[in-house]
Amino acid sequence: MADQLTIGLVLPDVLGTYGDDGNALVLRQRARMRGFEAEILPIKLGDAVPEDLDVYCLGGGEDTAQILAAEHLIADGGLTRAAWAGRPILGVCAGLQVLGESFRAGGRVIDGLGLIDATTVSLQTRAIGEITSTPTRAGLTADLTEPLTGFENHLGATLLGPGAEPLGRVTRGIGNCDVAASADVSDGTRQRFAEGAVQGSVIATYMHGPVLARNPQLADLLLARAMGVALGELEPLEIAVVDKLRLERLK
Repeated sequence: MADQLTIGLVLPDVLGTYGDDGNALVLRQRARMRGFEAEILPIKLGDAVPEDLDVYCLGGGEDTAQILAAEHLIADGGLTRAAWAGRPILGVCAGLQVLGESFRAGGRVIDGLGLIDATTVSLQTRAIGEITSTPTRAGLTADLTEPLTGFENHLGATLLGPGAEPLGRVTRGIGNCDVAASADVSDGTRQRFAEGAVQGSVIATYMHGPVLARNPQLADLLLARAMGVALGELEPLEIAVVDKLRLERLK
């Protein structure tokens, strides 16, 4: 088990619009509360992305920010190599779209990193509000057992290809796409109730909150992966305020 973690906060200067930097803070704090050394390494636009960090976090941003992020990350290649090496990566909202095959921004189609088999077009109406889902337990999320909760705010309709699985099945809210978008594909039912994506070492979602503050089991899953241990090997943390927040948001 690793006793010192480095958390890569990827492009917080362009993908930091919705407070998703908090995901890195949650990972650091939950590691430290268990007695591990943990530090956050901000990786800004123009910086090389180290391929050997323990875990990576990408947040949300507007169209111009997404385009800048995608162009830099594709040209640099470090995050792609980290994914090939099995390093855990969390992408939120714009981060989800950038990690996919392509997305729409600035009125055109932009290439993504291709780490998720997903394409993003446009919703007719913005998805905004509380969202909850039941984890699919696909791939590296097999040990998730608790409902997922967050706040969605996006105009992207993300359709998953056969290489990716949803992170969760929506029980409240919109998720990756609406009825109109899902009607355009043959597996519309699968698409309609999908939230987020799981593929290889990548977990992606539209949930803000930050998502790891609202879903401690998901945070610990990423920590466990970063440390090279099973989720059940991590010492449980009892934090009353977190439990209260989850109870409020899941009602």
